[in-house]
Amino acid sequence: MPRIVRDADAAWEGNLARGAGTLTAATSGAFDGLGFSLGTRVGAPEGKTSPEELLAAAHAACFTMSLANELTSAGTPPGRLEVRCRITMDEVEGKGHQIVHSALDVTARVADTNPTAFGKAIDDANAGCTFSILLREAGAGVDVTTRFDGGG
Repeated sequence: MPRIVRDADAAWEGNLARGAGTLTAATSGAFDGLGFSLGTRVGAPEGKTSPEELLAAAHAACFTMSLANELTSAGTPPGRLEVRCRITMDEVEGKGHQIVHSALDVTARVADTNPTAFGKAIDDANAGCTFSILLREAGAGVDVTTRFDGGG
């Protein structure tokens, strides 16, 4: 795979407590002016995002592609994969707030495979997913729960 480089821009106005920012996907243009603030980060989202939500989206997307690759390489391409990721940030004594956990919840419809082969694909996808690797190396836990339908 070639080297991948992507850019995103953040702009912020005001102090931390009352200020607000916007995010733009500079490379793709997929989003522009996506709002974020401290209030919507720690409270109700009010239609805005947060760094943790963006990390959850990135981890879910990366894991989904990694799992699709593992299943396809095993000769059992997925019919449908759905992955929800929940990122947890918490206070770590002596270190401040840190990402401490990522929970992936996978629902998969895959024909012509069995639970054992599917479990191996899950393990291999988690081992190879670049965001799972990044989070584990940063000291966060990464867990995967699954619901599997072998009917395709």
